[in-house]
Amino acid sequence: MTNLGGFHDHVARVDLSEGDVAYEGVDDDDARKYIGARGLGVKYVFDQGTDVDPLGPDNLLAFMNGPLTGSQTTMSGRIAVCTKSPLTGTVTDSHHGGWSGARLKWAGFDGLLFEGKADKPVYAYIEDGEVELRDASHMWGYGVHETRDELEDELDGEYGKNLSMMAIGPGGENQVKYANIVNEDDRASGRGGTGAVMGSKNLKAVVVKSSTKMPKPADPETFKQGHKQAMEVIRESDVTAPNEGGLSLYGTNVLMNATEEMDGLPTRNGRYTSTESEATESPSEPNIDSEKVSGENVRENILVDEPTCHSCPVACKKEVEVDVTHKGEDMNVRMESYEYESAWALGPNSMNDDRDKVAVMIDLCNDLGIDTIDSGNMLAMAMEASEKGYIDEGIDWGDAEAMIDMLEKIGHRDGDLADTLAEGAEGVADALDAHDCRLDVKGQTMAAYDPRCMKGMGIAYATSNRGACHLRAYTPSAEILGLPEKVDPIEWEGKAELSATFQDMHAISDSFDICKFNAFAEGIEEYVLQYNGMTGRDVSEKELKKAGERIWTLERYYNNLVGFDGSDDSLPDRFVEGHEDAVPGQGGVEGSLVELDQMKEAYYEHRGWVDGVVPDEKLDELDIDVGPGTGVSAGDSAAPADD
Repeated sequence: MTNLGGFHDHVARVDLSEGDVAYEGVDDDDARKYIGARGLGVKYVFDQGTDVDPLGPDNLLAFMNGPLTGSQTTMSGRIAVCTKSPLTGTVTDSHHGGWSGARLKWAGFDGLLFEGKADKPVYAYIEDGEVELRDASHMWGYGVHETRDELEDELDGEYGKNLSMMAIGPGGENQVKYANIVNEDDRASGRGGTGAVMGSKNLKAVVVKSSTKMPKPADPETFKQGHKQAMEVIRESDVTAPNEGGLSLYGTNVLMNATEEMDGLPTRNGRYTSTESEATESPSEPNIDSEKVSGENVRENILVDEPTCHSCPVACKKEVEVDVTHKGEDMNVRMESYEYESAWALGPNSMNDDRDKVAVMIDLCNDLGIDTIDSGNMLAMAMEASEKGYIDEGIDWGDAEAMIDMLEKIGHRDGDLADTLAEGAEGVADALDAHDCRLDVKGQTMAAYDPRCMKGMGIAYATSNRGACHLRAYTPSAEILGLPEKVDPIEWEGKAELSATFQDMHAISDSFDICKFNAFAEGIEEYVLQYNGMTGRDVSEKELKKAGERIWTLERYYNNLVGFDGSDDSLPDRFVEGHEDAVPGQGGVEGSLVELDQMKEAYYEHRGWVDGVVPDEKLDELDIDVGPGTGVSAGDSAAPADD
């Protein structure tokens, strides 16, 4: 058990197969070494064992809070969902904001651990430190929005006041490999297929009913100092300043125009680096205007509200309302929120600039419970595969009507093509022999930052422990925004070390669990003060950074044990220097390609790894106990399982 501040020392272990709920404390050593949320959740998943089927009953699905979740800490409304990914086969964690994380903490929990598979659909009801499993058969087949309405009526609660819900839609029920978990206000644990794992367990929803009882810091004076300092830098930042900074005014989609202007916007399934590139100016390759789906355009034309998550002054969420006609029928859609990554994947990367229909597609993905990034990228992959003749009756570039229809079919696995696209990039490539159309790393597709323009994202995508991801190491902070300092985006030297630094820092913030937007203003000094103030510890900056490295390394070690090594730290062929299918950047980054081999060599040297594998001495250095269930000890080799 642990007596650290910020913890209730209360975790529910739910055996869905038996319908049993047991309660346990949090191991104090683990709480100190892995912080909480992501770090502690990954440790639970690791201890469950690496040799599990992601969609089998033995896989663990962990909903985890951190020591700062639900507190006065700025942007502390997040929750981590940790499991073995059905999309990638790696360990994964996926986070969402809103209020469900805070309410789970207020209801008395540090985490919920689900294992097994229920005989019939159920939902977990949480209140006052107790978990109860209830029948959800009547909601199986419902979209997320209808599930939300049904549960609000059934539980006599009110979202936004005392009730939160985390649910799956048809995508999770049908085990779409990139299905997600969505809370009541359309915040999504979007990546890695956490919703498919939830569906495989017949778990429809996790519902929390609670009052507002913020955790009290163990050292109030230190916490107060850290909180005050954090608020000051957030208010002073050009990116996060409330009602002034870019995020506050335009949300994440402030980046659409900025990335386009620097020729870093992957377009036409990553074929080009800009929608305005001269390379796209031909009758057979339609041009679009990415400004139509930008944050500025959205704010001016379709914005209706700016709600916020727990304890957040930035209010980056941009709620929109649109009226569209689809297949001759008028539709009104109001949804939250028009995010950059979603707008890019369903917009420019698919050669679509219909702002309002992009909103419809984002809302549809949320209701189906499927990741907007992978969904959009699957459509773009299908469009390129159609163009190349891999699909007989495919999808044309920018056909918004067909895109809406295909998303609906993917969520229900309705039809051969939709069923194939539901398998993710690797499954599509294998089924269609379309490997030259892939835009993924380790099975998960990349985000809205072109590595030919931002070399830091190149090594970050390649080495991400959960597949291609912009949030493992958000190097655009330095490459676009100049935070903490400006670096040349197309220079590769120094980017391995930059990526590793961001990876460790984000492992810390994900384990607190606070929003990554804090990192646009705060640094390790503010992190240490708030963490020490809440927990009552007295860790140094060096010790906290070591915890971030420990979390990152445990994740990599898990992946080593299931068969991943340096050969899997790759990028799509079209981006990589020396590859025969490479497509150099255009416009301001004309001729640029990613020097991946050089960056990987520098990265492994910096990490102290051998060709992507964690050696025993690194485990010892970071005091990583591999725990039960793996069949190995820290003294054994971490060589890939298929060696």
